[in-house]
Amino acid sequence: MIKRKKTGAFTYTSVIMADHKTKLLCKRLHSDHIALIDHPDVDEMAARSLQDAGVSVVINLSPYMTGKYPAEGARKLLQDGIKLFEVPLRLYDVTLIEQLDGCQARIEDDQLIIHAGQGECQSIPLEAVTEEHIQAKWLEANRSLDETLSRFIDNTLQYAGREKDLFLKPLCRLPLRTRMDDRHVVVVVRGKHYREDLQTLHAYIREYRPVLIGVDGGADALMQAGYIPDLIVGDMDSVSDKALLCGAEIVVHAFADGRAPGQCRVQELGVPYHLLPAPGTSEDVAMLLAYEEQAELIVTIGTHTNMIDFLEKGRKGMASTLIVRTKIGTKLIDAKGVNQLYQPRWSWKLWGWCLAAMLTPVGAALVINPVARHAAQMLWTQWRTWAY
Repeated sequence: MIKRKKTGAFTYTSVIMADHKTKLLCKRLHSDHIALIDHPDVDEMAARSLQDAGVSVVINLSPYMTGKYPAEGARKLLQDGIKLFEVPLRLYDVTLIEQLDGCQARIEDDQLIIHAGQGECQSIPLEAVTEEHIQAKWLEANRSLDETLSRFIDNTLQYAGREKDLFLKPLCRLPLRTRMDDRHVVVVVRGKHYREDLQTLHAYIREYRPVLIGVDGGADALMQAGYIPDLIVGDMDSVSDKALLCGAEIVVHAFADGRAPGQCRVQELGVPYHLLPAPGTSEDVAMLLAYEEQAELIVTIGTHTNMIDFLEKGRKGMASTLIVRTKIGTKLIDAKGVNQLYQPRWSWKLWGWCLAAMLTPVGAALVINPVARHAAQMLWTQWRTWAY
């Protein structure tokens, strides 16, 4: 990998790693790769995944921000010093993902130069994404926010009316070995601030020993925080093999008609699993499962709860989540963003009490123990001799 600055130009040579799904791409990205994505309105979680991979350059076949709603991802990436480029819309070609994955390439003078071998090169023009460009799109998105919200509400109510009967019926009963009746249950989704919220709730988890449910990548979030999930619920598209093999009970979320794309993956790994056909999102199913297993309290971390959350996931409404949360409301505590509510602060008074607590047993030993008292007298005499 070669990275160097020229006068008024940016040059970067490396291997392109490409995928239609950013979350899958980030699993195989290294810090010296050029990331090629096809992700309109890059969300904050996708940006964090790219940051964690350590990449310096990201090329997007779609606009980082379309102006439909204020997506946070591009801002986060630019603030982290990552160079962003877009392929002009007139040159958009979805097949570029397959064509360029694994190719050696160079970015120079806003051109992506592909080394095809035997001295042949292919050149694709790029458009550098600046903070000014993103700010203009941000203002555009905020101007149209009311209209976007109106459409979102209409979609939510329309689908809620169609799907309400599906959620009134109980889920299929599963022979789970994990008992949730009369226990607290923590449902973890890899959404905004999930790491900080998990850290904030560490004392609660340690004291109450709740059942820990990871929704897809939420299982990895639990393991990164030092916990082992009791259950993993989801369509298995973003959870790691390590999490699936950690010993947790696995519930594969299937469509209401029984189709389950994630079933093949757990079968290939040879791990036992339960199949649960149900409407809605996997996090909705996880909450419903805890509710129907008679959990005393359901605490959610990182779940999707507002319009921006759902638009970032490509959903134009939140009918299933609205119905599920309305159904289980009395048992539900949403801990999303709890880390922003209160951060414990150290004060001088607290430091003083800690110092006093440490010095008290030392003072007591000097008063009671003659050997310690004699040693203290010798040190005092030595100090006076040195001082004077």
